Amino acid sequence: FTLFQLADKNETESSGVLSFPLNSLPLQKEIILEELKMTCVLICPIVYSSSGDLDVRLGFSLCTEEQDFLRKRKKYVAAALKKILHLEEDLKEHEVPVVAITTTGGGTRSLTAMYGSLLGLQKLNLLDCISYIGGLSGTTWTMANLYEDANWSQKYLEDAIKEARKQVTKSKICCFSLDCLKYYYNDLMERTKEGHNTSFIDLWGLVIESMLHDKKDEHRLSDQRQAVDNGQNPLPIYVAINLKSSYSAQAFREWLEFTPYEVGLLKYGASIRAEHFGSEFFMGRMVKRLSETRICYMQGMWSSIFSIDVMYVWNLATDSEDFWCRWTRDRVRDIEEEPFLSMNPYEVDTCLFTPSSALSSALRDVLTGRPTIAQYPNFIRGFQMHSKYLESEGFSTWKGTRHVCVSDTVIDTLPNKLMETADDELSLVDTGFFINTSYPPLLRSKREVDVILHLNYSGGSQTLPLDQIAKYISGQGIPFPKIEISEEDRENLKECYVFEDADSPQAPTVLFFPLVNDTFKKYKAPGVERSPEEMAEGKVDVSSILSPFTTREVCFSEENFDKLVKLTDYNVLNNEKLIIQALRLAVARRKQRNY
Repeated sequence: FTLFQLADKNETESSGVLSFPLNSLPLQKEIILEELKMTCVLICPIVYSSSGDLDVRLGFSLCTEEQDFLRKRKKYVAAALKKILHLEEDLKEHEVPVVAITTTGGGTRSLTAMYGSLLGLQKLNLLDCISYIGGLSGTTWTMANLYEDANWSQKYLEDAIKEARKQVTKSKICCFSLDCLKYYYNDLMERTKEGHNTSFIDLWGLVIESMLHDKKDEHRLSDQRQAVDNGQNPLPIYVAINLKSSYSAQAFREWLEFTPYEVGLLKYGASIRAEHFGSEFFMGRMVKRLSETRICYMQGMWSSIFSIDVMYVWNLATDSEDFWCRWTRDRVRDIEEEPFLSMNPYEVDTCLFTPSSALSSALRDVLTGRPTIAQYPNFIRGFQMHSKYLESEGFSTWKGTRHVCVSDTVIDTLPNKLMETADDELSLVDTGFFINTSYPPLLRSKREVDVILHLNYSGGSQTLPLDQIAKYISGQGIPFPKIEISEEDRENLKECYVFEDADSPQAPTVLFFPLVNDTFKKYKAPGVERSPEEMAEGKVDVSSILSPFTTREVCFSEENFDKLVKLTDYNVLNNEKLIIQALRLAVARRKQRNY
């Protein structure tokens, strides 16, 4: 059953349900509820005969487009595995494992490091084995750039890396030039006229655009379909969380996933077309269509944990030639080690933003809301929970658990409290406010992911995101291998760890790649030692508080950019055997299953 219903007050009190077909209601017309003898108008548990019945897709299955994508992608994966594993026969469709990449955020560090990791996978012919790539925060910058090219993974990544190098190493002072400020103002004004909310997150999105592009980026999320419709690239999945104003991210959050096909709330099994995100919905119908949001605004929301810095930089930028140096001065601690924001984004004060120029003041008038929260129309507006919603396996997977937070569980078991803000807008933030990870969408049972490559780019503790997600997933009852790393290893991490659960075939094999400089110090390539003259190239500081790759650094030198790319490239190449071993095991497990 679906999680939503149309309830009559008297019927509800007697545990009954009144079914009422939505297609009998007129669109864009006021309905007097008393004439219907109802207290509210809500979604009914009717199985509709066609996809045109509702604009909101209800259910926990994958959308038709993603299912088609997987069938096409498996042809690429099967061909790559046959070559890599030296198989004598072609794999049947059900024997092809689903391999996914999950990443962590970390600003420009994660953007840069991800390019190196993908390059390493490409050199090993393993990129064609990947079906999904999950991203958040800084890695969404990499992903959005890559998916502008419909065939990016089929081309040598060096060209994309060269363009990224150009953008990462350029001066960011231009992002706050007078011309840029005028552009920001005009674009935000236009967005406001179209009917969209505008916030500090949108300003941050425009800053990201300026940092990573030389001109306006017209791309939208739905445009990325051309990069996956033929199965030629992995399907990108971007992640955010929805919050409630009276709870911190640690106390309550709801996962949202964004693909080129759909935007969905995992817990409720409710999804809309990607191009409809930002439009207004009621009772499962789109009542006001707005233009699709440009990708830069989405990036601002996906990486909103940094938006507070936009205001700080703005203040420094006024009549200051060296504001960028002042911004980073004395800020040597990484955000993961010493959080620079409250873990409750609602507690961030709006008065921190105090621009002095006339243009800045005018721009401020366009912006509303809290500086770390992006607000969008809630596409489950008008819904009420089905009386048996707690029996839904899909809901139970993503509801709160006592392993994480008691208050989360209390809310999820009280439908009135859970849905009391359904009429409110979605309050979306960077998942870094909760856990720096993009795992959850990859662990949906319908995706049947067999192997996950965890590419870790966080600052501070490299194992913290993995430890946190393992604890969270355990509390949700989702199959996941035990994470056991000795204290000795935690002090001196290796380049790759493999975690698997032989007793649980449903649990994915996890290959964990922490951001460390281990054997790269002495080896420039796997098995190739550095000469005395080359030892300096192996000195890449990714862990100390004096590292040039801290999360707050938005501009790298060309030398440091190259070093970080080479390091993460090497760390993948040097662990080819472990990856191959995991893939071979995944194929064997697939063959043993009964289909």
